[in-house]
Parts: sequence; C-alpha cells; structure tokens
Amino acid sequence: MKNFALIGASGYIAPRHMKAIKDTGNTLVAALDPYDGIGVMDSYFPQASFFTEFERFDRFVDKWRRDSGNKIDYVSICSPNYLHDSHIRFALRSGADAISEKPLVLNPWNIDQLKVIEKETGKKIHNVLQLRLHPTLIALKEKIGAELKNNPDKVYDIDLTYLTSRGKWYFVSWKGDESKSGGIASNIGVHFFDMLSWIFGAVTENIVHIKTADTNAGYLKLKHANVRWFLSVNHDHIPDAVKNKGLSTYRSITVNGEDIEFSGGFTDLHTKSYEAILKGDGFGLDDAYGSITTVSAIRNLDPVGLKGDYHPFCKKMK
Repeated sequence: MKNFALIGASGYIAPRHMKAIKDTGNTLVAALDPYDGIGVMDSYFPQASFFTEFERFDRFVDKWRRDSGNKIDYVSICSPNYLHDSHIRFALRSGADAISEKPLVLNPWNIDQLKVIEKETGKKIHNVLQLRLHPTLIALKEKIGAELKNNPDKVYDIDLTYLTSRGKWYFVSWKGDESKSGGIASNIGVHFFDMLSWIFGAVTENIVHIKTADTNAGYLKLKHANVRWFLSVNHDHIPDAVKNKGLSTYRSITVNGEDIEFSGGFTDLHTKSYEAILKGDGFGLDDAYGSITTVSAIRNLDPVGLKGDYHPFCKKMK
C-alpha cells in the first residue's frame, strides 16, 4: 500500500484522483486546498488530514515522515494549471513522485527544468494523459498504425470540435485568466492535441485562426494528418440539435469524414492511469513535451482570421 498526498482537493477533477487512489488499494494521508467545503472526502478518505494553508501542509508532510518512519510515496496534483510546476517541485523535494493533471505545465521550458529536478532527486513526474488509455482511441491508433505501415505517406484529414459551455463564473475564476490557465487551448484542448500527436505524429505547422477569451480555433499539420480544430466554452456555439436535448457539451472528432465515437469509456480512465503509474508504465515528461509545445505556441501566435483551411465552426463567430 502506497501513501498519497493530494493538492487541490476541492477541484472538479480531484474526486477522480481520490477514487483512483482508493480503487488501487492505496491510502490518502493528507490533502490541501484553500477552499474547505470538500465533503467529498468523506466518500473516500475521511481520516485523511486536511489543510487550507500550504505551509501547514508542507510541515505535516515533513513531520509525518519523521514521526511515523513512513513517507509520502506520491503527491497527486489537481491545483490550478499555473501552480502545477511549483507543486511538482514540492513533491520531488519531499521525496515523492508527482502525478499531475493536464496540462503538466504551461510552457515547454518548464519541462526542461523539471527534467533537471528529476535527475537531482531521483524521483519521477507522471502526467495524466487519460485519452491514451481510452479503448476506442487505442483501437484507432492500432488501425492507423496498420494503414501507415502499408502506406507510409498517407495523410488524414481531421476535424476536432470540443464545445463545453461555461457560465460567467469561468471568466472570474483562474480558468478565465490566461496567465493562470494558459487559455482555452491549454485548459480544455491540451489532451486532445496530445492524443492526435500520439496517433498521427508530431506537429510540423501551427496556425491560429481565432483567439478570443472563450474560443480558440486553428489548423495543425501533423506528420500524417491535417487537423482543423475548434474549441469553445461559449454556449452559443453548441449545435441546436445538441441544445434541444438539454446538453451543454459537444465533442466530435472526424477522420476522413468518419466520426470517431468516444463519448463513453471515461469513467475509470484515472484509475487506469494510476494502475499504469504504479506498475511503472505511466506517461512522463517526454510524453507531455509535444502537446505543451503546441498549446504554448497557440498562446503566443497571432490569429490570422478566416484564411486558408479553417474549421467550419469558425463561421459561427460574429
């Protein structure tokens, strides 16, 4: 049984990490979050020590190791995106491996520095890239791999659309602050970009068509794919047919016009991620580098407008 600590316990994704820790037969020793309304912990680890101040959490982790003769083996990081880098460093300095939510960090040069700290401490950083564990996407990767083996020069045409409606709170929270979340592409798109590069190869060209506070859209040329992508948290962009069903999220990936259906199968992907990490098969810094480079570039590129090969949903922009 491994000992875990968790940073960002009140966040949306934190319960999936708590469940994964429990499902893999391990224990949560301590959790940290500035917000103290987290009764969800009662469903998983009611006996875990809880802190709202980092300094007291830090002291507990250090003192607990000295007093108990045990140590924290893993620190799970579910904090706001811009804090991942600092919290990963804390984990490694505390003698623990880090398990971080996406995006691992905001810029590729942050990864370069984390590699130095990994080497110094002998500890490892794991990134939760759960789409790589989705059965439908694993099957797609195998299918594409077989086709490319027969035709190494084949290039696919892909449309990626992800719309997830968010209210006014989003833009008041850290998620609406680009310096903290990394912007729309980093916050809701990074795992899709990772998945596409994992299947179709590295990015060779990156163009941004639209960049607003609630919407990003652009074009990526991968080794084996041309990708038109559209990401938005604006409810108005959701198709009427989806709205009429009372739904507030729309997710679509088409490959050469064929829809890839992967709406289901997400329930246990964090548990699968933890199982892989505990077996030594998780995703590390090198796995995260490509998608972090992509979203960092998107953040810094100027939008060109509706020129060239842009996503059809771009016409929804007024």
